Amino acid sequence: MTDDLRREAMVRTLTLEVEGLQELRQALEGPLGSKAIEAVSLVLARPGRLIVTGMGKSGHVSRKIASTLASTGTPAMFVHPAEASHGDLGMITRQDAVLALSWSGEAPELADVIAYARRFNVPLIALTSRPDSALGSAADILLALPRMPEACPNGLAPTTSTTMQLAMGDALAICLLQARGFSPADFRSFHPGGKLGAQLMRARDLMHAGDEIPSVALASTLREAIMEMTSRRFGITGVVDQNGCLAGVLTDGDLRRAFQNGLDLDVAVEVAMTRAPRTTSPQALAAELLGTMNEHSITSVFVVGDDRRPVGILHLHDLLRAGVI
Repeated sequence: MTDDLRREAMVRTLTLEVEGLQELRQALEGPLGSKAIEAVSLVLARPGRLIVTGMGKSGHVSRKIASTLASTGTPAMFVHPAEASHGDLGMITRQDAVLALSWSGEAPELADVIAYARRFNVPLIALTSRPDSALGSAADILLALPRMPEACPNGLAPTTSTTMQLAMGDALAICLLQARGFSPADFRSFHPGGKLGAQLMRARDLMHAGDEIPSVALASTLREAIMEMTSRRFGITGVVDQNGCLAGVLTDGDLRRAFQNGLDLDVAVEVAMTRAPRTTSPQALAAELLGTMNEHSITSVFVVGDDRRPVGILHLHDLLRAGVI
């Protein structure tokens, strides 16, 4: 097989899968969309979890959908249909709802899950391409996906079908996320680890506070401000007015410009300081703060309250150590 043929095979695969997604998007603008909205309303109304199940490749997709749902505010778990027949049906309660995936709708392993849902009045949502299948016929809500050819040249390996299932699962999860008003703060509660967790930290979680905040009074001299800067490690000091509000900052760059202009050390710090500096609030997300610091080429930023009084300071190194970058 030549390199050109290999490239052609990969491009053909993606082309067919993109066509499947385009058909799915179009279907969502019609009856499928109405049924999907009905499914979302059902899940929101249930006091329990959304049980996601499927066999084979649909099972792998089901695991991912359940994981996405659980991490975005919808209590969910995957139940393997074969294991369900050997005791795991006990994981499904009458407060739950079931989302079952099967492209053909005829996976025999789903039979016991379907029967259990019917017996105990557990709402069943079916995600299948065959409305007249065993799964489709038993469902309370049928999400009928458009039938599209698999990217596999033999028409056998699940490719286009699993891509469409996965996309439909994401669509449901994000719709539920928005319906619940799931916020970045909620997201961080479920994602405390790794880079994502670091990006979702807030300024108040990373800032230096109390005696660590470099600060001098507005009436201070340049000499006093330099002493305050050198006693800290931020390369900056805040300058506060008589009410304790941040009136400006003095940075290394301000000092260089002051000396170039012939200012002596006993001049008032306000002559050399930067007025109206960029600040942040304690609630600011670390990822947003990093973007602001990069955009304006600053390495330190003061954290201020609503009254403009400094409550902390953050250095770019603090974001580095936390793993935000």
